[in-house]
Amino acid sequence: MTTLQTEFSEAELLEGHEIVEPVIIDGLRCHGGFLDDGTYVSPRTKNRVPAIEAWERQRVEQFSTPLLEVPYEAMPPTFPSVEQSKFLLRNNVPEPTIAALTRIGTLEGFAGMLRLLPTPEYEKCFEEDITGTAIAHIANGLFEAHARDESGHDGQAGHDQMWFKSRDIAFENPLAEDENAKWLSWLGLIPGSGSSGATISMKADEFGDRVLPEDIDPDLELVATRMIGLLFIEVWAFHSFDWASGVLSDRELVAGEGSAATLVDLIRRDEAPHIAWLRTALSEMRDRTWVGSSGHTYPGSEMLQQLWDKTMRNSVIVRRQANLDVAMGMVVQALDDRPDRDDLLEEMLSMGTVIRREDGSPFDTAFAGR
Repeated sequence: MTTLQTEFSEAELLEGHEIVEPVIIDGLRCHGGFLDDGTYVSPRTKNRVPAIEAWERQRVEQFSTPLLEVPYEAMPPTFPSVEQSKFLLRNNVPEPTIAALTRIGTLEGFAGMLRLLPTPEYEKCFEEDITGTAIAHIANGLFEAHARDESGHDGQAGHDQMWFKSRDIAFENPLAEDENAKWLSWLGLIPGSGSSGATISMKADEFGDRVLPEDIDPDLELVATRMIGLLFIEVWAFHSFDWASGVLSDRELVAGEGSAATLVDLIRRDEAPHIAWLRTALSEMRDRTWVGSSGHTYPGSEMLQQLWDKTMRNSVIVRRQANLDVAMGMVVQALDDRPDRDDLLEEMLSMGTVIRREDGSPFDTAFAGR
């Protein structure tokens, strides 16, 4: 068995490296920073990365099973694409790109709600011991570290503000505060009424019907479902990184001399430990025997597969269509007053696999059979 440390305090999992140069871009103090040799290090990874590696090595030694995989190709690509977005920008139609960056940043901020999820008694949910596993640390540092990475902490910007800053650099502060609220509402995101005015809630973001046996702790089902959904989002996000890097690195089309794309690259680097811990913790759940309140036991592989299939359907079909509807709506709205609207829309759509049905709704022909 592994001799690596596998038990950590929350403080240890939240600890960062000693950096010599912080990340400050256009006045925004971001998390993370640079070591004395110039290497960038993501926030809160001094012990978190070694911990994930130790948990995964231990899991393989105990169960000899492969790590859960989410194929990049299984996640639908960004619409409009890099080519389509650049086409719109060359024709003085920046609104869809600004909207996409606003939406991504806002969704990143939702991860701050991870710390609010209920905490089941994990040790009672599985027949096998969970000491020294990622499961045992979900509520003891992993959710909190993930939340801080995405929504910021202690005066240092997280990924939400970093996406907003990349937008503001590239398009020279395109949104006033009242415009930002208007766009969020149009995009299906509603500013909340929290004390700071920064609380955000999603429309129709509900747990939905249960799929697991009734005696499985509903809090465990909720947490596992959210973790699978988060993993899918993290993998899908790499499409967003590719898209944003491709668009924001074009110095002829956007401002900032490439600094907006630099911010996106830093966010991309920070996502690696997110994907790693989620894959490991979910693999640990899959490998174990689940215990219901009745005392009945269930193969973890069957329990996780049911949640996995449900989330995959929602991510690839339901949410994909919802995202297409929003994106197409923004493009159509941005072109609304243009005399060449129909020609621009037709030429843009000719560059990809998304078409418009007779009723105007978008349809991705590349994912028609999924």
